[in-house]
Amino acid sequence: MTPYEEIEVPVNGGQLAALRWPATDPQAPTVVALHGITANALSWGPVARLLAGRVTLIAPDLRGRARSSGLPGPYGIATHADDIAALTEALGLGRVVLAGHSMGAFVAALAAVRHPDRFGPLLLVDGGIGFPAPTHLTPDELLTAVIGPAMDRLSMTFTDRAAYRAFWQAHPAFAGAWSDEVDAYIQRDLTGEEPVLRSTCRIEAIRTDGVGLFDEEVLDAVRKLPVEATLLWAARGLMDEEQGLYDESRLAMAGLGGTAVEPVAVKDVNHYTVLTGERGGQEIADRLVAYARA
Repeated sequence: MTPYEEIEVPVNGGQLAALRWPATDPQAPTVVALHGITANALSWGPVARLLAGRVTLIAPDLRGRARSSGLPGPYGIATHADDIAALTEALGLGRVVLAGHSMGAFVAALAAVRHPDRFGPLLLVDGGIGFPAPTHLTPDELLTAVIGPAMDRLSMTFTDRAAYRAFWQAHPAFAGAWSDEVDAYIQRDLTGEEPVLRSTCRIEAIRTDGVGLFDEEVLDAVRKLPVEATLLWAARGLMDEEQGLYDESRLAMAGLGGTAVEPVAVKDVNHYTVLTGERGGQEIADRLVAYARA
């Protein structure tokens, strides 16, 4: 696994934890990458390796997750966007390329709108383009529809790390796609002592953020982007099903014409492996380098 540094930066309410993979050249540009709703910074580990030192990569544990789980609310997509702006300011960064996977893509889009002097261009990875919420669902039903079994995991306990590994290895999205990097990523999520280990994710944060994906400000962000953006969308879904979050017809319905977003399909990957697999990770890494050096 590619070596990284653990850092902390001040944000409203405390310290935001982040990982930093330094570039080979200290003068190389920096990119910032945001994880999904129940993930953590190490989900970007495979991309960090595939970047091969060409840029510095900084990935935070978003508020309410992993090493940032102790940060208090209020939670929400706008809070994450402001946290990321605070991170770049604390680190003395100029305008940086910003990437986000799943929920992180929505955060990235909103951050670029709220803080146009700090971010751009954007790389949205299987996220960032939303649709209005079904009006017949309660907030919890809506959240289950968004993240499915991931919500159940947050209230589960595990006897040891091997049990947690087995839980994830049974996930259809990782069939034939397990690696030491994926293992490190999922293990970063655990807290507690054996035989009672549990996810670091704060359920209140996940619930607030999940429902917040349907806020008008969040849904409109991609249509107000002041910078160019690429959407890399996975052909397959969260459970490796054939229907992914996006397809040609859904993107047509999203009405992206006239926006700064260019959709690009990534074949033979699902919602997770578009980030953690070799094919998707290489596509992301190469595009981040191209953006950062432009």
